[in-house]
Amino acid sequence: MSQDIVADVLNQIMNAKKARKEFLIINKNSKLLRNVLDIVKQQGYINYSAEDNKIKIDIKNLNEFKAIKPRYTVSVKKIDHYVRRYLPAKNFGFLIISTNKGLMNHKDAESKKLGGCLIAYIF
Repeated sequence: MSQDIVADVLNQIMNAKKARKEFLIINKNSKLLRNVLDIVKQQGYINYSAEDNKIKIDIKNLNEFKAIKPRYTVSVKKIDHYVRRYLPAKNFGFLIISTNKGLMNHKDAESKKLGGCLIAYIF
């Protein structure tokens, strides 16, 4: 069994998308996972609801949603380098960064001048 819940769930979401499923029920749960899903939900890529210890994820407009391993630590100046590395085009998708002010997308981190640890990318 894997120790990285976020990477496992993101792989399950991508497998469900490739199988053309409209929704997915996940039994794993963590605060980090919920925060990642909240950020993606705000951008309109997925919708999810949590009941008891299960999360139901409705897959909407999603091309790729993957964890970044190893989790690189980046400064504000280096965020653009990783945006070009993981995203296919400018202003198409975003990186999720864990900063000392919480999880946020790379645009918010750059505007607040915060560096942090790369968690995932989505487009």
